[in-house]
Amino acid sequence: MLTKKVLVIYPQVYDTKVAVFQNNNWVFFKTIACKKDQADKYASFLEQEIPRTEQILKELKDNDINLEEIYIIIGRGGFVKPIKSGIYEINDRLKEDLRNSSRPHEINLGGLIADRIAKMIPGARAFLADLVVVDEMEDIARVAGHPLFERKSIFHALNHKFAGRNYANSINRHYKDLNLVIAHIGEGGISIGAHKHGRVIDVNQSYDGDGPFSYTRAGTLPYGDLIKLCFSGKYQEQELQHMLTQEGGLVAHLGTSNINVIENRIKEGDHQAEFILKAMAYQLSKEIGAMFVVIDEPVDAIILSGNIFQSKFFTEEVKRRITKLGQVVISPFVSDMDALADNAMMIIKGEAEILEYE
Repeated sequence: MLTKKVLVIYPQVYDTKVAVFQNNNWVFFKTIACKKDQADKYASFLEQEIPRTEQILKELKDNDINLEEIYIIIGRGGFVKPIKSGIYEINDRLKEDLRNSSRPHEINLGGLIADRIAKMIPGARAFLADLVVVDEMEDIARVAGHPLFERKSIFHALNHKFAGRNYANSINRHYKDLNLVIAHIGEGGISIGAHKHGRVIDVNQSYDGDGPFSYTRAGTLPYGDLIKLCFSGKYQEQELQHMLTQEGGLVAHLGTSNINVIENRIKEGDHQAEFILKAMAYQLSKEIGAMFVVIDEPVDAIILSGNIFQSKFFTEEVKRRITKLGQVVISPFVSDMDALADNAMMIIKGEAEILEYE
């Protein structure tokens, strides 16, 4: 069974990452780009399901990947109702919720395309793992400062769980036996979770900008000033959403989200670039401290996950503030594709419970 191939699919706004995995090795990887003007012509992300599927099938054919050798298709996803962590075989109810999501997003195509391709291959099965809506928060963590609001769990669950399992394996322990604070910096936001015995009991809602500012997200803002801006008449709702989630953070302050460019500017004496990157490290460290204290037991480690931790400057800025709390583990080479493949291998090895989406 281990010789069977796994197809991994990760749709993003302007590209689709596709890979084939076999026996713990990548045998094919491709980022299928979609030009911005072509992507923007679609009225809905759902209109891209068939074109993206056809692009994937063409790439596989052009690279001599035999579809009949694929046993598992696993996609990245998605915005559905809150669910517990784990691996879900795609069923009709899950597909319906992916199509009718209250948060329409290209990431929801991961499950839809995976299911569509699986139906073309005899014996193949389609899955999603640790969706962004994984919700394991304790009730006390949900309470906001007004009853009209409730804190929600929307975060990089796939990356968090993968980092937690990897660390546990490295010390010959089980993830569910550990208490961890895991901070993941993705291409958009930053999520920091308090992991207690395998459950993320609290986490900032990074998708809408709660928490530290990041590459492109503004993070938590002074509410009074934000309310005034909303009613200033200068911006429409969509413009504000774009400003806070795609044009905030490093992009807003420095005009770029490229950490290498920013580091070079710092080396050349750009004090503003140095100050803003330090401020981002400061806010991250502060949120790590907050998640550290909500775990009412000793914490085994703090894990810093994300490609930004290849930056010595940024990493040292964070470490010098949080090392006092305990062991800090750096995981700078992370990939959603690796995390998805890891879940697929757990299925093949019979190490994972397959959950039913209801």
